[in-house]
Amino acid sequence: MNIGLYFGSFNPIHIGHLIVANVMAENLERVWFVVSPQNPFKQTKSLLHEFDRYEMVEKAIQDNHKFQVSDVEFSMPKPSYTIDTLTYLSEKFPQHRFKLIMGSDNLVKFPKWKNYQQILDNYGLLVYPRPKAEESELMNHDRVKVIDTPMLDISASFIRQAIRDKRSIRYLVPEVVAIYIDKKGYFLRP
Repeated sequence: MNIGLYFGSFNPIHIGHLIVANVMAENLERVWFVVSPQNPFKQTKSLLHEFDRYEMVEKAIQDNHKFQVSDVEFSMPKPSYTIDTLTYLSEKFPQHRFKLIMGSDNLVKFPKWKNYQQILDNYGLLVYPRPKAEESELMNHDRVKVIDTPMLDISASFIRQAIRDKRSIRYLVPEVVAIYIDKKGYFLRP
C-alpha cells in the first residue's frame, strides 16, 4: 500500500492540515498523521501533551477512511528524527511503501535534516506549496513530486493566539476539535 506520512506537532490540527492531507490522499492509498512529540527545530513551551494532540487528530479525521493517526514516535527517543521513524515503520510494515509529505517551506531546510539523502533515495517526498516559501533546488529532484494543493496561510500559532484572545476559531479547526479545545481549556495560557 502507498502511504504518505504527514508529520507534525498538530498543536492543534487545523483545516489547512486536513485540506493538504485530502489532496495528498488522491495520490496515495492512505495518509498517516504522525504526531511528533518534539520537533528538533521547534520550541516546546506551548506544546500540548502528545496524547492530547493525538486525540485532537483522531477526532478531526474520524470520518475519513483514508486517514489514520499514528503515535509511533511516542515511544522513540526524543527529539524525533524523521529517518529513524521511517526506518522503524519500513521494518514494521514491509508491505507498505512510504512517502514523506512536507511543505515547500521545509524543503529549503531539508538538507539540514538527519540523513536527508537517505530519505530522498529510499522514500521520496510529496511536497505541497506554502506561502512565501523560498525556492529550493530540490524542487526539481527526481524523488520530489510537487502536488498542487490550495495555498492556505493558516498557522496553529495564529489559532492558539486567537484562543488566548477569546476570538472565534470557527472554520479554522473542525468543529469537533473546537469543542474539544473549549471543553479542555487548551491554549488559554501562552
